[in-house]
Amino acid sequence: MNVSLQNIDKVSALLTVKLEKADYQEKVDKSLKTFRQKANVPGFRPGMVPMGLVKKMYGKAVKAEEINKILSETVYGYIKENNVNILGEPLPNEDKQTEIDFETMDEFDFLFDIALAPEFKAEVSDKDAVDFYTIDVTEEMVDQQVKAYTQRAGKYEKVDEYQDKDMLKGLIAELDAEGNTKEGGLQVEGAVLMPAYMKNDDQKAIFSSSKVNDVLVFNPNTAFDGHEAEIASLLKIEKEAVANYTGNFSFQVEEITRFVEGELTQEIFDQVYGEGVVKTVEEFRAKVKESIAEQFVADSDYKFLIDVRTLLMNKIGKLEFPDTLLKRIMMLNHQDKGAEFVEENYDKSIEELTWHLVKEQLVKDNEIKIEQEDIVNMAKEATKAQFAQYGMLNVPEDILNNYAQEMLKKKESAEGLVNRAVEAKLATALKAKVTLNNKTVSMEEFNKMFQ
Repeated sequence: MNVSLQNIDKVSALLTVKLEKADYQEKVDKSLKTFRQKANVPGFRPGMVPMGLVKKMYGKAVKAEEINKILSETVYGYIKENNVNILGEPLPNEDKQTEIDFETMDEFDFLFDIALAPEFKAEVSDKDAVDFYTIDVTEEMVDQQVKAYTQRAGKYEKVDEYQDKDMLKGLIAELDAEGNTKEGGLQVEGAVLMPAYMKNDDQKAIFSSSKVNDVLVFNPNTAFDGHEAEIASLLKIEKEAVANYTGNFSFQVEEITRFVEGELTQEIFDQVYGEGVVKTVEEFRAKVKESIAEQFVADSDYKFLIDVRTLLMNKIGKLEFPDTLLKRIMMLNHQDKGAEFVEENYDKSIEELTWHLVKEQLVKDNEIKIEQEDIVNMAKEATKAQFAQYGMLNVPEDILNNYAQEMLKKKESAEGLVNRAVEAKLATALKAKVTLNNKTVSMEEFNKMFQ
């Protein structure tokens, strides 16, 4: 067996594998013996089929299979052992490859086109100034988060007089043209109504300051601006029947329910941050502000890496790639989308490939290694962020571990966590090397940077 690599230019090469009979015959013979033992041929007992017949029946296919196995192992073994920085997969050469006949040939030459990664150097130093944006945590943000906690601790109470956003429960009855309850008309017992969600302000005003046992007259069609889904839900009818009910209805108020927010108590403090961690409203608000700021760190790092990417892409300039070969690879990976898709998306794919290569080099140069512990911790952080959306910050460690392990079972989730762990460590390493222009911006200003 002989393997050679010939550079065509800086970014492409021709890999040649020469196989002789001695390289594959032993494996072919072994495989044929296995076929003989298993072959079920009429007229012969199992394992007693003549080898000549086995070769005639399976020889060509077995030879091709074993040669392809050896070929694959040889190609990828050579690439790994010789540190060939390959892009994509080796592709059979379309010009110099001679036709292969496994039945008549004993010696084979296999030729592969290899796309090579371009050579470049990506690095940063303290001479590179990069903006780092810290999102300002305002008192309004703290107020909103505190309100979310108090609302979760709130409860519904029955009251006697309606205020905005209260919920009404009562009897709805269809009226005739004279304003009397329509004989045989539609009636809904225990109907639930929230006037605050009505589209029409005049209809909404009808319920202002209403009391239990009041009988009010309103028009559902006008109140909800003819929206079939809302009217059908209120009147307990099919959407197709809504058009039949455009007149007035009476509503007898039987119950008024109001949501009352909870108060900031030690119980809430302990639920959110653990027992005894904070003991006053001031401490709680300070802790909330700190928690929000921590959640923004990942956003700031993400923006930092985007800016570093721009910096480095400008530094290294446009790299040379084996365009024809990469388009062939892209075409094979997107056979269902055709050549037009490849042409339309090639430039963008090269841009992403360039950054991928830059990031690989940065990770290597900064000796960034990702251990299983890093991936698990990233999964825990992702789980914490999910729970935080529901105001649950003090999540027990065993629950975090369980959620993390479930995330890691899914290949796509695990790959995403590895990438996030890499980027987190890379951001930390690069922030220590460049000169940071620290800037504090509002959330609105920060979000505009991505528009």
